[in-house]
Amino acid sequence: MPGRGWSSAPAPVSVWRMTSDQAAVLWPFVASPAIPPRGAQIGIDYLSRTSFHADPNGWVLDPTIPVSNPNMITFGKPGMGKSATVKAFVLRMLGFGYRALILGDPKDEYEPLCRALGVAPIAIGQGLQARINPLEFGPLKLGWEHLDADAAQERAKIVFSRWATLIRGLVGSQKIGHQPVPFGPSEEVVVDAALKMLTGYTDGRTTLTETTIPAVWRLLDDPPTELIEVCRYASARHFLDETRLLRDALGKMVGGTLKGLFDDHTSIALDWSAPIQSLSLSRLEGLGDEATGMALLCLNSWGRAMRETAATGDMRIVVRDEVWKIMRLGLDAVKSLDADLRLSRRDGDIQYAIGHKPTDLESVGDAGSQAAQIAKDLLHLADTKILHGQDAAVAHHLADLLDLTEIETSWITDWCRQAPAERCGR
Repeated sequence: MPGRGWSSAPAPVSVWRMTSDQAAVLWPFVASPAIPPRGAQIGIDYLSRTSFHADPNGWVLDPTIPVSNPNMITFGKPGMGKSATVKAFVLRMLGFGYRALILGDPKDEYEPLCRALGVAPIAIGQGLQARINPLEFGPLKLGWEHLDADAAQERAKIVFSRWATLIRGLVGSQKIGHQPVPFGPSEEVVVDAALKMLTGYTDGRTTLTETTIPAVWRLLDDPPTELIEVCRYASARHFLDETRLLRDALGKMVGGTLKGLFDDHTSIALDWSAPIQSLSLSRLEGLGDEATGMALLCLNSWGRAMRETAATGDMRIVVRDEVWKIMRLGLDAVKSLDADLRLSRRDGDIQYAIGHKPTDLESVGDAGSQAAQIAKDLLHLADTKILHGQDAAVAHHLADLLDLTEIETSWITDWCRQAPAERCGR
């Protein structure tokens, strides 16, 4: 030090031996970004203080990143920023060639974003003009007459399978006490035969006729002799007796839940070149969660139809809000959502599911049931998990499911909930 003299020998250095865990406390290591800066800039990496970028489809193609599908799922308490994060992600990914499809906006949270981008959201509700036919052929109807017999048969399998999945889910959402209305092989044969008869597929037509759910119900309620014979029933009375639950479930939806919503031919024309399209369901809020769930199920089926022959390079972010309302409809509704997530890698879409907590997936059906197991496994069909603020009990449950560290769990309960810096160890 100045004025204290000079020494020819340096001061002795103290040597300590320690593990990397102990050294990190005294000399904090600076972590470099784990993910390359590709895609939309989303925020700041908490550890390295560098920019964090999101590129789900790009991550799938990068062998150094352990991501096998582009799907995303987010959990968080209400008010913790789930929708804000989705909107920020959608808006910033538009610059990278993506477009967004909001398959059901229960709270009109995406309406301001749509209007800011010059797009008017479509409102669906009883008494409104908009109708969506979940039994629409979609793009698969185009060029059907030019297909050879084998190609036409393969395309028909796709269409009728999608419709059967939807009707199975809608029928299964109806309850007899606490049990769902059964939809077994016999019901599937009846519905399949009715759909093929109504569309003209049974007659071998090259141009098929679009049908609706009310048309299916009316045909089953007044079955022609041909339908009775194809389904192998002894008489019209035998047919009506055996299909009573199926017809009553469809009739209840036609005259109740789906009335004025999904009971006629589609009356809207979406501009698929627009940056975003949103289908608002806020007008259904007074009808309860079951009605909203059934509407979301219909929109999911319709949305899948619209994307079945997407052009190369037509990349979409498909936002599925309030997925728990769909899954609580029953096993077949869960299977429908499961199929959408599994097919995302094939068509390049990013499926973005939004929930509140992991028990949303585990509370589907009875403990140990097939529905509960499929719903729980949905978590593994989305390699990118976004975790917002949670209560301690939910955060620890997430830690068990996702193998989170104590520090990461603390972030969910403290930092994510805007706790003071000193509580987060910063």
